[in-house]
Amino acid sequence: MNFFQQLTEKPWLPESDGAAALRRRRTFALPRVSLGLRVFLTVATIIFSLMFIAYADRMTFPDWRPLHEPWLMWLNTAILLLSSYLFRKARTAADHGRTEPAKLRLRIAGFLSFAFLAGQLLVWQQLVALGYFAKTNPANAFFFAFTALHGLHLIGGLVAWRRACIKVRNAHDIAEARLSIELCAVYWQFLLVIWLAMFGLLLFT
Repeated sequence: MNFFQQLTEKPWLPESDGAAALRRRRTFALPRVSLGLRVFLTVATIIFSLMFIAYADRMTFPDWRPLHEPWLMWLNTAILLLSSYLFRKARTAADHGRTEPAKLRLRIAGFLSFAFLAGQLLVWQQLVALGYFAKTNPANAFFFAFTALHGLHLIGGLVAWRRACIKVRNAHDIAEARLSIELCAVYWQFLLVIWLAMFGLLLFT
């Protein structure tokens, strides 16, 4: 509906069945779960952005000592990249009705995400063994806070991944689970972007 149609609209007159149905289709064109994910990603982006700003501001203080980046973080980054790529490929396979490739890529992507979380725990263990405690340096505290928050978001995504796997397994047609796979792919791309921004901030500062 354009601007001039809105000006000439008469809301006091009853709508025809066709017009009412068209309005309902416009209102609910976006699935509720997709809308919910968009709202959630917007809020999460704001939270991470505020943390990035606080990090950049805090590092200007004289007590700031840059954190040592373990080599394992590079491996974890590669794992998350591959996981996000496979989620996207699973989405493409589902769009084309290819059930078995979608199932396989979805499972491998989820298992890689578990491997990423395990790798993050190993990074924490290495840092603690080297004496990089959260209370000893603000940079350490920010690192643990960043990675913990990102890990919690990833765990939440794995809950959605499990539900998507169940839908794919029980569906007679891959089209029935396409939306779930699509939402996982979008969410993992978001997690990847956040991680790359976080890793870059830690690496270059």
